[in-house]
This record gives sequence, structure tokens and C-alpha cells, in this order.
Amino acid sequence: MEAVVAILGLLFVLFVVAGVFVAVKAVQAAKRGVDRTVAQARRTVEDTGLRARQLAQPGVVGELAQLRLSLRTSMRATQDVLRSGSPDDASLGEAAGLFQRLSAHGHELDDDLKRLEREPDRATITARLPELRARTERITHSAESLRWAVRDRARKFADDDLASLSDQIDVESGALRHWTRVEDTAAHPPREPVRGRRSTAGQPHGPGGPAASGPATAGAAGSGDDWGPASEDPPALTTRDPRTQPSYPWQKAPRTEGTAP
Repeated sequence: MEAVVAILGLLFVLFVVAGVFVAVKAVQAAKRGVDRTVAQARRTVEDTGLRARQLAQPGVVGELAQLRLSLRTSMRATQDVLRSGSPDDASLGEAAGLFQRLSAHGHELDDDLKRLEREPDRATITARLPELRARTERITHSAESLRWAVRDRARKFADDDLASLSDQIDVESGALRHWTRVEDTAAHPPREPVRGRRSTAGQPHGPGGPAASGPATAGAAGSGDDWGPASEDPPALTTRDPRTQPSYPWQKAPRTEGTAP
């Protein structure tokens, strides 16, 4: 009895621990989803504000907004391409590490641009714009180079896989149409070499030609053809008896001698 109570108590504890574990995992997943949604909404609001400042303020503030927007768009596109790649590809793992290092420089540049947006001294902003523009171009160029290299690699693998798949489909299609070879063989059978004799008309016969040709071959042999043995005795001419000749429903009855017409 005590063993049963102990087993039940142990099962209850296990169920409680499992329930707590599942609840914690669910809360963490929900928190990650909320954080992801909040971050995406924050990025959307920031991008919308940058576009608005780019169009509404054509001066140095608008140029700073344009630089930030170009930087954020390029880095986000490269990040999406790397995330969509195969995790088993070692080359993409190295590319992801390089992108992390590049992202550190991009975040630093974005922070500098954001601080300059609140700078009241326009002359300072104007003086630093060429250097900031050059840094932005270098970072975006590196991000675009990495992004297009990953895309070209994925397209090359897709082309190779498509070519291999096409070859396999061609082989399988030929195997599925195996009856066409049988029909071609039946329609055009291979010719065997002719080793028979010729008749008087010059047509070749098989090995059993003289025996299978019947009286026609015998008559040709008796007319002076030295290619076959001549028959010793000519065949006897026999007249068929009309009474033993078979009759058909559409024929008239044969007339016999002594029968009145």
C-alpha cells in the first residue's frame, strides 16, 4: 500500500513539473513573439519617420534621414537573405559571422546619424556629412556584396539541382515509353540473310523453297532449270468427280449423267 502511494505521489510530482515546464516554455514563446512584434512595429515607425523627414526636410536633416534609411534597408535585406539560407552550409556560417561584424559598424554609424539629427549646429553636421556618407557607402556596399554572393550561390545550387532533375526525368521518361521500342521492332523486323535458290522469275526462296512450292517448282525444274533436280515422272492428271466435289448453298447442284435437264 505504501508503495502504491509513493508511486502515485511520484507521478503527481512529475505531472506538476511537466506542467510547469510547458507553461514556462509557452510564456517564453509568447514573450519572444511579443518582443518580435514590438521590434517590427518600432522599425516600421522609424522607417516611416525617416521617409517623412527625407521628403519634408530637404536640407542636412533630410540627407541624414536618407543615409539612415539606406543603411537600415541594406542591412535588413542582407540579414533576411542570410537567415533564409541553409544552416548546413559552412560557407553561409562564415558569411553570417562576417555580417555580425559588419552589423556592429552599422549600428555604430546609425547611432552617430541619430545623434546628429538632434544636433542644433547645422555647420557641424554639414562638415561631417562627407565622412558619414563615405562610411554609409562602404557599409552598404559590403552588405550588398555579401547579399548578392549568397543569392548567386543559392541560384547556382538551384540550377545544378534542376539540371540533375531534368536528366533523371529524361531517363525515367524513356523507361516509361519502353513499348515504343517493341513496336519499332515489330514494325521493322531484322532481315535474315537469304540463302535459298531462285525460281525462273528470279525471286529468292528459302531453304525449303522447292519442297514448299509444289507443282510450280516441279514444272520449272522439268523445263530445263538446272538449279534443281528434275522430276523423274510427271504428275498424273486426274479429273475430279463432280459427285465428290463439295457444294455450297449459293451454287447450283452439279449435273450428273443420266439426269434429265
